[in-house]
Amino acid sequence: MTDDNVDQLAEKQVITMGCRLNGYESDVIQQNLHKAGAKDVIVVNSCAVTAEAVRQTRQMVRKLKRKNPEKKIIVTGCAAQIEPKTFADMDEVAKVLGNHDKLSAETYQGLFDTEDTEKVIVNDIMSVRETAGHMMSGFDSRTRAYLQIQNGCNHRCTFCIIPYGRGNSRSVPAGVIIEQIKKAVDHGVKEIVLTGVDITSWGEDLPSQPALSYLVRKILSLVPDLPRLRLSSIDSIEVDEMLLDMIATEKRFMPHLHLSLQSGDNMILKRMKRRHSREQALEFCHTLKEKRPEIVFGADIIAGFPTETDEMFQNTLAFITEAQIIYAHIFPFSAREGTPAARMPQLQKHVIKERASLLRKAGQDNYNRFVRTLVGQQQNVIAENNKYVRAENFLRINMSNSFKAGDVFPVLISDIKQGEVYASAL
Repeated sequence: MTDDNVDQLAEKQVITMGCRLNGYESDVIQQNLHKAGAKDVIVVNSCAVTAEAVRQTRQMVRKLKRKNPEKKIIVTGCAAQIEPKTFADMDEVAKVLGNHDKLSAETYQGLFDTEDTEKVIVNDIMSVRETAGHMMSGFDSRTRAYLQIQNGCNHRCTFCIIPYGRGNSRSVPAGVIIEQIKKAVDHGVKEIVLTGVDITSWGEDLPSQPALSYLVRKILSLVPDLPRLRLSSIDSIEVDEMLLDMIATEKRFMPHLHLSLQSGDNMILKRMKRRHSREQALEFCHTLKEKRPEIVFGADIIAGFPTETDEMFQNTLAFITEAQIIYAHIFPFSAREGTPAARMPQLQKHVIKERASLLRKAGQDNYNRFVRTLVGQQQNVIAENNKYVRAENFLRINMSNSFKAGDVFPVLISDIKQGEVYASAL
């Protein structure tokens, strides 16, 4: 990252590293800082998914402090939760906050009023039994709002350190979620995205253990004025028949799903300790495509997992085509100390890099083929700003007309230029 990039980031008070969920939580942190009147601090919301992510966070902290010597640097997020001493030992860091404390407004009240307060405020994340019921971001955009319905994860995939940063799965009660969505809709929000670490485990810790399908059904029936509902990502093996039916038939449920896939080979999936097989994931995609032809899929896929042979890799490469993955998020495997996968026989870096490149190309080819089929077709969109709109299938489209954020209207796809999709209003 260049110094110019750091200058641009430093204009923000909260710097987000890593996943989308961190991004949503950063909005809440910003709100808490504003309420506390904290103006002389910069918060770095860190990622711990790989050792490289931790290194990048340390590098970011040093550059931010060099550019802003008068400001206090707070490090929070998963890296701070898992490796608090790593950041507490940095002279540039004024405070280290754990993942639970970072979301509490009280944390930032008088945080630096006295010099003798502890530098590290990190609790045992496994002891946390509740999640924030106010976790909504994008509330003022009138386009979409992200609502965190769940946090943590009960699964222990062999490549993942995140449960030790986020804790066990815990859910926001359905009543709180419905109340938040109604409030957002009353303020003009047109689209709600349900998000979390493992949202298909929502409800497992609540009385009567309701399934995610119960929550989706409640939202759609009790908030009839909500035009658009999305899920941030799902574990397909945990989708029950009721949810599958709503995805297939409910027009307010957007025809776009992002799958927590990770691999398209059964042996690698087993070594990852994933809960689905290649065949189950493929059947899920084919079933939904048959029931709702306009639906599109994205997927998280790891390239070069330890022990992955050429044949295993080819199975994953073929899966992208067979399942028609349009939005492929490819992650080159990077060993994370403390995970079982870090102790497995590793692939050479150049092999991992090459496989990641081939997977990205396969996903891009699918995307290119898909958007070409849309030319001359109508799409219903929501305006994100005065330049871009977002279709129901999550396709970002350029508009020559100017619209107000949150407007919902039909467009006609007119052209594809250098990967950009263009449309005109009908």
